[in-house]
Amino acid sequence: MPELPEVEVVRRGLQSWVSGRTIADVQVLHPRAIRRHLPGAQDFAARLTGRTVGDACRRGKYLWLPLADTDTSILGHLGMSGQLLVQPQDADDEKHLRIRIRFADPLGTELRFVDQRTFGGLSLHENAPDGLPDVLSHIARDPLDPLFDDATFHTALRARRTTVKRALLDQSLISGVGNIYADEALWRARLHYERPTATLTRPRSVELLRHVREVMTAALAVGGTTFDSLYVNVNGESGYFDRSLDAYGREDEPCRRCGTAMRRRPWMNRSSYFCPRCQRAPRPVA
Repeated sequence: MPELPEVEVVRRGLQSWVSGRTIADVQVLHPRAIRRHLPGAQDFAARLTGRTVGDACRRGKYLWLPLADTDTSILGHLGMSGQLLVQPQDADDEKHLRIRIRFADPLGTELRFVDQRTFGGLSLHENAPDGLPDVLSHIARDPLDPLFDDATFHTALRARRTTVKRALLDQSLISGVGNIYADEALWRARLHYERPTATLTRPRSVELLRHVREVMTAALAVGGTTFDSLYVNVNGESGYFDRSLDAYGREDEPCRRCGTAMRRRPWMNRSSYFCPRCQRAPRPVA
């Protein structure tokens, strides 16, 4: 699943290539791609046609395009394999092209939603007073948001009575962090993924947040993390942060800090990667 850096890369591309353009025509080529828009494909296309796209927005891993002079936004669900691509109008269609959006200008490019596994899609939603699509009202701010409150995060973190990695993936507490960047931040902070949040002091939670921000900023600088051809930016280019990972995917490889073999453990239908020496497991509670 794309995490904050990957979605932010796409948002920046949409801001450059799509925001400010007026929609001329919408083609829905697969019904599953608009399944979250309950009125259906015809309504989706009719409500977009003639509308101007506002500034591309993101909160955590969620991406949306407000429609100017309305109280609605196009919400993009990338899922496991969704791609929002800006392509020349005369370019060959992708094999898994699901939605095409053309614009009323001479630029000669169109927006395409491509999704091999059809877990993602586009949908229209009403905006809440703060500008968020109403379905995102429960999503917390992300750590790169200037309005993210570190002190509030620390208080809520200790009150969760859970483990630190579960807390990092709780989108109602902190958004945008997924499995990959959680493992990377925990490795940098020398914290085991099963460390109880109630044991984290304020300095430790501040340090953890700093590492979360650092790893996400570093990933953003190189376009995010790509393990296969399914994550690309709007121009179809892959990210390169996978070459800089310190923890994720490095089972049996030497820890870059102490040389101990990295380990992988099953965790919530995923995997957790950690150094058994640098990230000591918490002692069992008697």
